[in-house]
Amino acid sequence: MTSPLLQKKVFAWALYDWANSAFATTVMVVFFPLFFKQYLAADQDATTSTFWLAMANGVSSFILAVMAPWLGALADKGNAHLKFLTFFTAVGIVPTALLAFIGLSDWQMGAVLFAVASIGFWGGLIFYDSMIVQVAPPGRTDSVSGFGYALGYLGGGLLLAVNVVMFAKPALFGLVDKPAAIRASFLSVAAWWLIFAIPLLRSRPVERATGAIGAADAARAGFAELLHTFRELRRYRAAILFLLAYWMYIDGVNTIMKMAVDYGLALGFPADSLITGILVIQFVGFPATWLFGYLGDRISPLLGIFVAIGVYCAVTVYAVFMTQVSEFYIMAGAIGCVQGAIQSMSRSYYSRLIPADRAGEFYGFYNMMGKFAAVLGPFLMGITALVTGNSRTSIVSLVVLFIGGATLLLIGTRYSKALPAA
Repeated sequence: MTSPLLQKKVFAWALYDWANSAFATTVMVVFFPLFFKQYLAADQDATTSTFWLAMANGVSSFILAVMAPWLGALADKGNAHLKFLTFFTAVGIVPTALLAFIGLSDWQMGAVLFAVASIGFWGGLIFYDSMIVQVAPPGRTDSVSGFGYALGYLGGGLLLAVNVVMFAKPALFGLVDKPAAIRASFLSVAAWWLIFAIPLLRSRPVERATGAIGAADAARAGFAELLHTFRELRRYRAAILFLLAYWMYIDGVNTIMKMAVDYGLALGFPADSLITGILVIQFVGFPATWLFGYLGDRISPLLGIFVAIGVYCAVTVYAVFMTQVSEFYIMAGAIGCVQGAIQSMSRSYYSRLIPADRAGEFYGFYNMMGKFAAVLGPFLMGITALVTGNSRTSIVSLVVLFIGGATLLLIGTRYSKALPAA
């Protein structure tokens, strides 16, 4: 008997996570910041380059956060999730490839291309996430969500490992130097993203009874639907409480993701050791996320979320006492066990709380909350560092976000069975 995860539509959907995760790992997390700071903006002072890198991240995040619910509603009305996913995939792939050809002093263009590629990456997730209600067989939403994230960790980790070797030993790949290796890594990400996205992008969309409508009508109807949803939010208490909980605890998760390398550098750990730690997260995340998806189907995705929150609370305390690189690897392994789990279980649990025929719109809100995350965390860490005079203790402040998120999640379970009719 064939596993439901290997059904054509399920595997094609999950394979897209394998495809676009290469951008998240190789470009977003590791090599673009390095390329930008050490090569493109090498002649600029540190504050200028940091400002423009932050602007590239901030502007792309803000644009997607503001537009996400409307884009999702538009796709729902036009029955056009695959069309929008294809468009945003192209918006991500093309500038990623173009990063390989910009001049070493053209840092402004580098920031613009990175921002546009990020819009493509994050924008595509709105439609990709919402398609889970179309592709997952009944009763298998959690394992399908976990399978997607698991393939993402494996695919992103494999290409990152190759790119790290390219960077460390460029001559081995016929490359003249490290900048050439980074340029080649950008091209490899664009090709990887395109090739493995094709099965999903070429698949047939799941048609709904309402059928598709024209683009202009879809835009107007999507906006009207969005206004209607704002007016009736109280009818979806479980979904709203979950989004608030998600915003809090995923803020803590995102802050750790973004601050882990900086935190390790502040402790004096070598940069190559920190990159190894990122690879540990990727490869531990593959089996762990798959396992959590399996358990989510058979027990509850809520259990997986609460377990992950508990591990994150323990990690923030553990990080205060780290003194050795080996301890950083242990922390990375613990994060790898639950990082994908908390993301995949959140995505699948949310699908239980929303009307299926408005999944694009509701996942637009979901992605909006995700994009506005990692705001409170850095603020809490900064304030704690100032008050205590010790940067080590600042990370413990993130426990507030995890406990707050868990509390709201627990309250929301009282309404989780009260979903109104679509």
